[in-house]
Amino acid sequence: MYGWIWRRLPGNTGTRLLTAAVLVIAVGVVLWYAVFPLLEPAVTLDEVTVRT
Repeated sequence: MYGWIWRRLPGNTGTRLLTAAVLVIAVGVVLWYAVFPLLEPAVTLDEVTVRT
């Protein structure tokens, strides 16, 4: 999959690296601000119960 993406990116190696970095950052931002807040109510990491 990564090879397919790499071959589809335009330009030489430097341009491809910059474009790939921008894509990775964009995906991270979308996950951080859109997807993770939607999933937060379903995943309760704050509630910890320790039974002894």
